[in-house]
Amino acid sequence: MQNIMKHIYMDGDLQTEECELSYSVVPWLEFTSKESKTDDRPSPRLFVTHLPYQLIPKALKNKKAKVIYVYRNPKDVAVSYYHFHKFANYLETPENFGAFLQTFLNGQVDYDSWFNHVWNWYNHRHEFNIMFQSYEEMIKDLRVAVLKFSNFLGRSLDNKRVDTIVERSTFKNMKSNPKSNYENVGFPIFNNSVARFMRKGTVGDWKHHFTVAENEMFDRIFEEEMKNVPLKYTWEISD
Repeated sequence: MQNIMKHIYMDGDLQTEECELSYSVVPWLEFTSKESKTDDRPSPRLFVTHLPYQLIPKALKNKKAKVIYVYRNPKDVAVSYYHFHKFANYLETPENFGAFLQTFLNGQVDYDSWFNHVWNWYNHRHEFNIMFQSYEEMIKDLRVAVLKFSNFLGRSLDNKRVDTIVERSTFKNMKSNPKSNYENVGFPIFNNSVARFMRKGTVGDWKHHFTVAENEMFDRIFEEEMKNVPLKYTWEISD
């Protein structure tokens, strides 16, 4: 989303213009630094965040700002988060996936539990000018997603520009572009010898990590926790 937003709002010809770092153009709302101030950024001010609803600045609720909430099926989120724990030096390294899965289900992770995060944002959606976007739908058809975003944001894009944004925002191309990922950011908090910041980005990788018992347990919890949140979830790309 950082990369897509950066390109949607870029002025000039995308074919010839040099792109800035995605995390400089669209900085993290919860991170502060001298290079990334939030108050004096020129309009439009673009931010990305993992913050749960209860920590979001109240000013966002005036519906003047536009919010795109990207959600991903929680089984793949758990797997991704497990590998990120091994990659990020500031997080405790899990003993194994089974142990981490219990931690994940208990909500003992940064930014609250996945269930609470999605549930709270969805059930307070009336407070925001917001659209919900499935990560899996972006994987299935990124061009459709980019068009939805530009329409929601009121940005008119010609076909050539849309095609360029889609090409530059595929997982493969972002993974090889240091301006679109965090490989060369130089943070000592990341252990690049363990894994890469962008690992797979696929749909259904959870099937290579979950046991049958873990999957059945997860399904029971998911059904109970999310029964009143009618968002569409895709567990495998074949869905």
